[in-house]
Amino acid sequence: MAIRLTLQKTERILFCGSKWWGDPDLPENMQYPTMEVNEGGESYEYPLTFICQINCEDIAAFDPEGRLPHEGMLYFFGAVDELIGYDSPVRTVLGEWPKGRMVVKYAKSINFETFQSSILVDDDNQSLTEPELEIVFSECEDNAPGMKMLGHSAEADEETKDLVNLLQIGEDSVAGFEACGWKLLNVLAKESDLKFGNWKKTRTYLV
Repeated sequence: MAIRLTLQKTERILFCGSKWWGDPDLPENMQYPTMEVNEGGESYEYPLTFICQINCEDIAAFDPEGRLPHEGMLYFFGAVDELIGYDSPVRTVLGEWPKGRMVVKYAKSINFETFQSSILVDDDNQSLTEPELEIVFSECEDNAPGMKMLGHSAEADEETKDLVNLLQIGEDSVAGFEACGWKLLNVLAKESDLKFGNWKKTRTYLV
């Protein structure tokens, strides 16, 4: 069994809740992830796009085997700007992504008093983030297409068939993902790395 993620617009405030886009709600000791970019011979730190945060209590009922945490918060950040129609100094590549283009973070507990929204703004102090979307969770098949957690990639091959799908992103008009030249973005992990929370060992594939 895998977990379907259905995204929908909402007027609700989703602070410390499961959400797609918007601004991540981070603990004080967690830094917003960036990656080094080199343009014109100059290097600088480029902030990864916040994709989603998962309040793990929301997925506990759909994960009876306990393969994912059932408390705390999972965060996903990635170089996905081009996949939603924005210019980016980080070019989208098919196949396995280099390390650093997708970052998974985890906070073991959630504290409404100390967590803060990390807001990215441009030079005119305008927000750089997309409006946040509510995530509704439900069951789906292991090899289902579209947005999901767990199961396996719907495009699994010999290299990835034994890896667990931590997050799968497919075409989704609500989120703004249009599959032009690609089908799925998968954040994958070994079963053992999921068990021990080795989030830095995830592997990301665009197919």
